[in-house]
Amino acid sequence: MLLAMHLGVMMLMHVMPRFRRGETAGVWLIAGLVMLAGVAVAWLSLQPFRKLRALLSAVRDGEVHQVDGRYPDEVQPLIDDLNTLLRDREKAVQRAIATAGDLAHGLKTPLALLRQEAERAEAAGQMEIAASIQQQVDRMTRQIDYHLARARASASGASGNARCPVAECAQGLARTLTKLYAERAVRVTVDVPEDLQVRVQREDLEEMLGNLMENACKWGRAEVTVGFVDGAVVVDDDGPGIADAMREAVLARGVRADETAPGSGLGLAIVRDLAEVYGGSVELRSSSTGGVRALLRLPIDGRLS
Repeated sequence: MLLAMHLGVMMLMHVMPRFRRGETAGVWLIAGLVMLAGVAVAWLSLQPFRKLRALLSAVRDGEVHQVDGRYPDEVQPLIDDLNTLLRDREKAVQRAIATAGDLAHGLKTPLALLRQEAERAEAAGQMEIAASIQQQVDRMTRQIDYHLARARASASGASGNARCPVAECAQGLARTLTKLYAERAVRVTVDVPEDLQVRVQREDLEEMLGNLMENACKWGRAEVTVGFVDGAVVVDDDGPGIADAMREAVLARGVRADETAPGSGLGLAIVRDLAEVYGGSVELRSSSTGGVRALLRLPIDGRLS
């Protein structure tokens, strides 16, 4: 557009000396029409690129998988190469998921046999051996589930087509955890907008929220709440809290706030890794009730009202 206006001005400066003073108005009119024509040509020439930008946004959001349409000859080869790259990337992701699934399937059968051996050892009175085998089986199972979740999340994050309602997912987890911690009478309250959706697979959202909510129930005294504050899903508990120096450390793989408590130390690491795959994050702060506040930030569906 600036080029069109510049050409119009140059044309006007070129023809002005040839006209008498009385004809200046006509010259200005002609120059104005030339500039308008130039602006129109520039606007029309940029129209394919506006369409391309919209399609690339749709590919990013998972609404389409290819950049369709015909473009100027100078641009079409680039579009063809981009579509080839998108197809190859999708095939590579699917192969990776299939490989991870095959590996997990191959490992779960031996793990099931080892679990049976632990049960036999326990029945035979070999309690120490049984406990040791069961502990290692649980750790290996958790590792398998962890890497499978990462592979699945990578595929979902790459396609961008996942959508999950947060309230429905959190309420289902709350019912389960309320029953699980019934002896301690821990109350789990969910206060999340019903129309809140995130661009995350349901299994992965359940994995992330489940870990955060279970930790809150484990350490909380009586009250756990799930809400939505400043663009983040928050999980609060009224437990003893975590020291400032430990908040970042417990998000690392294998680190637990209490080394005497059972567990693999993978729970919060899984939450962190899965959130990052989807372009989100997790952060630990102090809760107003004295415990821990976990803030889970995930990409929100743009259609949220």
